[in-house]
Amino acid sequence: MPSLRQSDAMLSSPRSPSSTILGLLALSLSAVPALADAGCEGADSATTLTVQVSGMTSARGEIAITVYGSDSKKFLAPKGKLLRVRPKTVAPTTHACFNLPGPGTYAVAVYHDANANEDFDRSVLGMPAEGFGFSNDAPTRFGLPAFEAVRFSVETGLNLIPIKLRYLK
Repeated sequence: MPSLRQSDAMLSSPRSPSSTILGLLALSLSAVPALADAGCEGADSATTLTVQVSGMTSARGEIAITVYGSDSKKFLAPKGKLLRVRPKTVAPTTHACFNLPGPGTYAVAVYHDANANEDFDRSVLGMPAEGFGFSNDAPTRFGLPAFEAVRFSVETGLNLIPIKLRYLK
């Protein structure tokens, strides 16, 4: 993202009309995450994470987005979460923003709670009945992914991680 000084230089330097328009578009897009920071979950911080969830099969219900810290023993454990939000499902992409304690290692787990019962529903065979996903698009061939497969690094500033939901049918 350009600094304020770089932004001023882009606006005042002689350029073709198309490059000026592209510069202004880039500036306007770079300001959008900063506006979203005010609505982030968690205590104010210089480190934010936006989770971008896609692949929903419908716009019903809500998306449960859970962030875990660097302790692998707390990943997917009861009371192990760092932060969680449940925004209404917005198709094709649902976003959530988190203020994190600082740079470091984190993991994200997501599921599409289509019936909004605040529970990850399973079939009678124990298979997921709702869409789910993890950071790094971690594979889930036989059971849940290991923390090592879902962990990722976050730096100070704005961070983005995309997650695509999977549905088993």
